[in-house]
Amino acid sequence: MSEICCRLATPTDAEVIAWHRARAFEEIGDLPANLFDAFLVKSRENLHEVLTSGEYIGWLASPTNALDKIIGGAGVHLHRVLTHPLVAPGGEVTIAEGRHAIIKNVFVETDWRGRGIGTLLVQRIIDWAQQERLDRLVLHSSNAGRALYERLGFAATNEMKFVGQSNEANP
Repeated sequence: MSEICCRLATPTDAEVIAWHRARAFEEIGDLPANLFDAFLVKSRENLHEVLTSGEYIGWLASPTNALDKIIGGAGVHLHRVLTHPLVAPGGEVTIAEGRHAIIKNVFVETDWRGRGIGTLLVQRIIDWAQQERLDRLVLHSSNAGRALYERLGFAATNEMKFVGQSNEANP
């Protein structure tokens, strides 16, 4: 993988990260064409803000012979939660500090897929998260990305999502 270079993203990279984000949602069918441009603008503004504040840490991949060409990226959105019990892999329970991150914006340009760039980016995040001693690192996966994440040690969890109040609860 010496032909690919990874670097930390800066607020000036908000444009390319927003492009990756919009393209990813478009590819999985969650972003209709008529909302693409508006989503891109809003994402760019939001990403610039969270990159500036340090709430989002991103990594960008480029060919080593063309460092100005961004071919993929991934990042983490950091957030604090309340202190909670944490069960270590061996079963020991400790107290977690509440330092959590969610992996976001994993995207590789179409022409560069299948070369291990997504793996390189996510592994970079895993290494960083371990160095930072985060309590929890999670992600949401498309069907296409699930095998990659499982290969790197991620597992499905018991998370649920609120989708609205049932009419049965309010007769």
